Amino acid sequence: MTGVAPSLRLRVRQETWPIRGTFTISRGSKSEASVVVVELIAPGAGGGIMGRGECVPYARYGETVEGVIETVQALAPQLDNGLDRHGLQSALPPGAARNALDCAFWDLEAKQSSGHRVWQLAGLSPPKPLVSAYTLSLDSVLAMGRAAAGNAHRPLLKLKLAGPDDLARVEAVRANAPESRLIVDANEGWSTADYAELAPRLAVLGVDLIEQPLPAGQDAALARMQRPVPVCADESCHDTASLAEIVGRYDAVNIKLDKAGGLTEALKLKDAALAQGYDIMVGCMMATSLAMAPATLVAQDVQVVDLDGPLLLERDRDDGLRFEGSTVHPPDAALWG
Repeated sequence: MTGVAPSLRLRVRQETWPIRGTFTISRGSKSEASVVVVELIAPGAGGGIMGRGECVPYARYGETVEGVIETVQALAPQLDNGLDRHGLQSALPPGAARNALDCAFWDLEAKQSSGHRVWQLAGLSPPKPLVSAYTLSLDSVLAMGRAAAGNAHRPLLKLKLAGPDDLARVEAVRANAPESRLIVDANEGWSTADYAELAPRLAVLGVDLIEQPLPAGQDAALARMQRPVPVCADESCHDTASLAEIVGRYDAVNIKLDKAGGLTEALKLKDAALAQGYDIMVGCMMATSLAMAPATLVAQDVQVVDLDGPLLLERDRDDGLRFEGSTVHPPDAALWG
């Protein structure tokens, strides 16, 4: 594909979606998900043909909703002059703004292509249903044990950690969900001493993966430490270029479209990481099915899928992804792609 036609109209807006209860990680809590939706409209019958993309600005990376909206809106003149998805990759750096625009371009290309889906345009195999992790928010030992009991039927649970009682939290979850696979995510909240103490004990508890135990930029020690449980880079790995910075420190990488800056770069990152011997996790921010839909294409045939964002919201879009328990089905064209 050479991109879409010039003279695209651009619409961008903030949406707020309530979270079921409160969601807590090591950096804080929130009760709603703030997303930015980008729409690209090409000339056509009935008001034109529209492609959509959704992103989540993340304060951890210095992003705000207002800043992302301003960044997207500033590209309107370039869109008028024919900026396409390929040109977008150099017009913006990796991040939420580029993700929403990139996914909107892909959606629009599919809608302009006489019935082809995005997976076909990208040269991928037909997408299959995926088993996603279900995330348990950081909470007290008792509360996380209860949450595990209520979700013990799910095959894969992801635990948010980062506190003095982390080992007890995992023990409580394991006791209440004995058949579930477990992965843990410290969100940069551990010290090297924490990791050295906890990792062997988590291995005994049957934890499959430890996600981002140490702060990004302060994780060189992982290359010199035993990794009894595979360790996954999240905040330490954004796009293909960042793979060079994590050599020897991690066993897997978590690919998120908001970090990579869209589906285009996420697919490149997946190929590059696999070629370098990493396992792949495909994750998400707290968002609706519109943000998850492109990620389902990246998540085909990977070791860990974590696309449970819509399950953690009070409600999802009317044309959202279909979940059967923890199994998520590929998107219909009405949603995206």
